[in-house]
Amino acid sequence: MRAIWKGSIAFGLVNVPVKLYSATEDHDVSLHQVHNKDGGRIRYQRKCEICSAVVDYEDIDKAYEEEGRTVVLSAEDLKSLPAESSREIEVVEFVPAEQLDPIMYEKPYYLEPDSKSPKAYMLLLRTLQDTERVAIVQYALRQKTRLGALRVRGDVLMLQSLLWDDEVREANFPSLETDVKISDKELEMSSALVDSMARDFEPEEYTDNYQVQLRQLIAAKFEKGDSIDTEETFGVTAGEGEGGEVIDLMEALKRSLEKKRGKSSGSSSGDADEEPDAGAGAGAGRGAGRPRARAKKA
Repeated sequence: MRAIWKGSIAFGLVNVPVKLYSATEDHDVSLHQVHNKDGGRIRYQRKCEICSAVVDYEDIDKAYEEEGRTVVLSAEDLKSLPAESSREIEVVEFVPAEQLDPIMYEKPYYLEPDSKSPKAYMLLLRTLQDTERVAIVQYALRQKTRLGALRVRGDVLMLQSLLWDDEVREANFPSLETDVKISDKELEMSSALVDSMARDFEPEEYTDNYQVQLRQLIAAKFEKGDSIDTEETFGVTAGEGEGGEVIDLMEALKRSLEKKRGKSSGSSSGDADEEPDAGAGAGAGRGAGRPRARAKKA
């Protein structure tokens, strides 16, 4: 990994030099655009609308327009902002982790100690562990002043950027204001369905099926060109899947429970009669996550 930023954590009078690393990466297949008639690569150019010249990045400034007036901001202007020049992650307060709404979380970063002795780093890490709190911090990164949560993940400090309060939108949906009657039977069956699907979360058991299939498609295209057969490549017809809208909520819950119980009993009987093969129970195991509706009791 390559550090994207260097600075220090200001923890009272304690200074903790750190390096910042992106903690996540994109696993998507990288695709580029081409002309569908001749396969030519599509290129984008930054052209000036006045002189039509193609402009290099180093010759581009930024501007702000308001009521017909425009001010141009050069790179030097932006660098002159006090917050931009700060190389400090300032600890503002310590709060219980459960007080942070997950909607506020943005990109996570790993922090590595950047000094000959990691003692100050380990002191802060151990303090967060022992107090079971999260440090709320402020810092500047990539021309933005940011809010963040400093927490422990495993044996490393992690900085998670947070949205500002005014960046979180309220969910004002008129449909949620409608009185909905949820019967005890419906709630009972819904809870039973939840219980039948309840288990510990193990993220490694989930797969990004779209990316897997995209790689299959690319491999098939390399091998057979445009004459590939979708059913032969993927084993299903394009667009095939479980369809049909079930209008009756109770019927939908009943079918769902029967389906889950059927899979469970099938797995149990298989275990009792014989040793399962390596692929047994795949259908009853953890599949790709599906959207879950959330109901409220009137």
